[in-house]
Amino acid sequence: MRRADEIRQMTDAEIAQAIQEAKQEMFNLRIQWKMGQLEDYTRIRQLKREIARLLTIQHERRLAAKLVQEDADA
Repeated sequence: MRRADEIRQMTDAEIAQAIQEAKQEMFNLRIQWKMGQLEDYTRIRQLKREIARLLTIQHERRLAAKLVQEDADA
């Protein structure tokens, strides 16, 4: 699981790719869960938190870019 400071060092494209990969893994885990094949239930919780962390940092960057843009326009 990545820490927030590690995520902040990633580029926007890397964060987007990590979100996509995590969502795909979550999808696969949910299918395994429904089929009764999932062995590590804690991975779902960890993955949810990682996705939330990635999305939060992505949102922070968007807000920061919007503020910079507004300051430049003013």
